[in-house]
Amino acid sequence: MIIEDGKFVELKYKILDKKTNDVLSEVEFPLGYIQGISEILSPEVTAELVGQVEGDIVEMPVDIDLIYGPRDESLVTTMPLDDLGEDLRKVGTMIPMENEKGDRINFIVTRVNENSVTVDGNNPLCGRDVIFVLEVVTVREPTHEEARLGGPVDDVMPGLKNIQSIH
Repeated sequence: MIIEDGKFVELKYKILDKKTNDVLSEVEFPLGYIQGISEILSPEVTAELVGQVEGDIVEMPVDIDLIYGPRDESLVTTMPLDDLGEDLRKVGTMIPMENEKGDRINFIVTRVNENSVTVDGNNPLCGRDVIFVLEVVTVREPTHEEARLGGPVDDVMPGLKNIQSIH
């Protein structure tokens, strides 16, 4: 069966740095969606999957600006070290914050020194040249419930159904 609008598709994918070929992000368990309805990636990416079949691997350069927008330096800020609890003062820590409109933005700690912490609200992929490597795992007709909901009924990763969120 080929990928076309209305088909249920499951993908695994990884995102590579175009210059170094380093893996920047990887999804090892299949993510499901209905083509043309519930895109899990940008429409530019899923449009490239039309005509593919189970087992196909598609490599494509992607303009990250189309997905996340251009890098916005106003989302990079430095704050006094004392403004953050000790548990948040580690490079790589994600800190959810709200902007003036009440929108939630995840900031990542990018630098810590003796007096300050620098956080960045841009997606970590912003400003990078990347290649998406997509593996088509499943192509089928959606179930009645998937079609009604516009996507997967249960998109919890296998084995994680009983794990609770810790805040």
